[in-house]
Amino acid sequence: MSKFFTKLPGFIQAPSGFEWALFKKLPLLFLLGTLFAAIPMLHIYFFDQPIDLDKQKTIYMSLGLIFSYWFMIGTVAIVCVVVMIMKGPAYVADPYDLPKENPELENKQNKPLF
Repeated sequence: MSKFFTKLPGFIQAPSGFEWALFKKLPLLFLLGTLFAAIPMLHIYFFDQPIDLDKQKTIYMSLGLIFSYWFMIGTVAIVCVVVMIMKGPAYVADPYDLPKENPELENKQNKPLF
């Protein structure tokens, strides 16, 4: 199995940077952002008795904001992981021998169709 993961000789691995610091802070940012966006909805549910159309609109807007924020955090997490992978070690690819080419086809000139 080790022959499949041969590291490229002479490759210098890039040091980790901002992506690790940001990736470690993502759970805290996820919780704080979700809580901040849910405050109007929680206020309506716990401190107001009847839910009319305006309050229902506020609840739906809060849910939309929460889901949009979750997608943004997920995108940032994916970007951090991609950068970490790109900064990782380089591996030698398997050689691929090209098939034999027909030299007659290379010397032909393109003729017009009509």
